[in-house]
Amino acid sequence: MSKQDLLRAIPKVDIFIAHPLFNGYSSKVLLPIVREYFEALRRSILSGNTERVDENVLAEEIKERYDAIMTPSLQKVINATGVIVHTNLGRSLIDPESFEKAKAVATSYNNLEYDLAKGKRGERYSHISTLMNALLGCEDVLVVNNNAAAVFLVLNTFAKRKEVVVSRGELVEIGGSFRIPEVMKHSGAKMVEVGATNKTHLRDYEEAVTERTRLLMKVHKSNYSIEGFTAEVPFHEIHKLAKQHGLTDYYDLGSGHIVDLPYGLAHTEHTLPEIMKDAPSLLSFSADKLFGSVQAGIIVGKRELIARLKKNQLLRMLRVDKVTLAILAEDIKTMLLGEFDKIPTLKMLFDEVEVLRQKAETLRAKLEGVLECEIVETQTVIGGGSTPNRKIPSVALAVKMGKWSPNRLEKAFRDEKVIGRIEHGHFLLDLRTIRPEEFDEIARAAVCLVSS
Repeated sequence: MSKQDLLRAIPKVDIFIAHPLFNGYSSKVLLPIVREYFEALRRSILSGNTERVDENVLAEEIKERYDAIMTPSLQKVINATGVIVHTNLGRSLIDPESFEKAKAVATSYNNLEYDLAKGKRGERYSHISTLMNALLGCEDVLVVNNNAAAVFLVLNTFAKRKEVVVSRGELVEIGGSFRIPEVMKHSGAKMVEVGATNKTHLRDYEEAVTERTRLLMKVHKSNYSIEGFTAEVPFHEIHKLAKQHGLTDYYDLGSGHIVDLPYGLAHTEHTLPEIMKDAPSLLSFSADKLFGSVQAGIIVGKRELIARLKKNQLLRMLRVDKVTLAILAEDIKTMLLGEFDKIPTLKMLFDEVEVLRQKAETLRAKLEGVLECEIVETQTVIGGGSTPNRKIPSVALAVKMGKWSPNRLEKAFRDEKVIGRIEHGHFLLDLRTIRPEEFDEIARAAVCLVSS
C-alpha cells in the first residue's frame, strides 16, 4: 500500500473509540491516548517504517496502554522480607476486624464532631481519649497524621522563637531526610545542643537552661545506636529536671509499644506503660510502628498542654480523619482486652521459631515440583526505627531454580508482587512476615515465573 493509502486506513477517532474493546472506558483517558498514538502512527507511515494498518491490532495496543494507566500504582504485595514494620511496604498491617468496623462508620454519616448526649458540636479526639487513658493512664491525647507532625506541632506550640535543649547524640535523621534539627528550624524553635556525640550528662541539660528555654527534649535513636564509651540521660531524670525549672519535658519516642518485646529486647526498649509511670509532660509516638495500628502520630500528656496543642491553628492541617480514628479506637479496645494476637504486627513479632518452621514446611510443600527450596534459619529486624541494630531469629525458604541467579529470582518474584530478600548469595522468602493465607498466592507466583 502507498503512504497515502496507509494514512487513509487510519480510523477516524470518533468512530474508533466506539470499538467494542473500549466499552465502558473513560473518554477523558482514552482520547488523548488515541490521538497521541495516531499521530505517532502517521509519522511512522510518512517515514516509511509502517506498511500495514490493522484496526483491531491498534485497538489491542491502545487498550493495553489504557489499562496500564488505569491500573492503580498502589497495589497489594506480599512481604517476604522478614521485616515486620517495613516502611517501604506500608509499615504495620491493619487488623481486618478493626477495618471492617471502621468501614461501617466511614461509609455512613457519623458523630465525628457531634456530641450525641448534648446534641451539639463535639470534639473528634474525644472518641479515643477515654480509651487511651485506660490504656496508658494519660490525662489527655491528641492524634495527628504522623509522628513527624506531632514533633512539629509540639515544638511550634511550646518553643516558637524559644529554646529547646536536646542531646547532640539524639539529633536523628530518619528515612526521607527527616531531621530533628530541620524540623526544629521550620517549627520556629531554636535548638540548643548539649553533650558530646557519645556522652551526655544531666549537668549538660542543667547548664544549658536559660530564661529562653521552654522544652527539655529527649529523642529516641530510631535507626542507630552508639556503642562503646557512651552515656545518655534517662527520660525520668530529664522529666525531674524540667519540673525543677518549671519547664516542659517532651519525649519523641518514635516507636512506642504496649507489651514487653520478645527475644531479649525487653531490656533495651521500655514499654509505653513503663514510660508513662514517670508522668511525662508530653510524649509522642507513631501508631503504625510497634503500636501496630494505622498511620498516625499520637501525643499524650498533661491535659493543659494537650489543650494548648489543640488551639494551635496548625492542627487544622495535621488532624486525622474519621477512618483513622475509627481504626485506632478499635485497635486500642483490642489491646485493652489483651487480644494482642489480633494485632498483626505483634502476632508476627511474637511467633516462635518452631511456628515459623512449621509454616516453612507447609509453604515448601506447596512449592514442591515447581521450585527447589531449602529451609534455613536466619535473622531479621523488626524495622520501622523501633529497635536499632537488634536482630530477631527467623526461618526462611532459600529458593533455587536451575541456573537462575538470586538477583534474577528476586526480580521475577517482585514482578509477581512477592518481595523477598537476598542474603549470603541466596534468595530468601522469610516466614516471619508471610501469612498462611498468602501461601497459595506465592505458589501461583512461582508457577507464573517458571512458565515465563
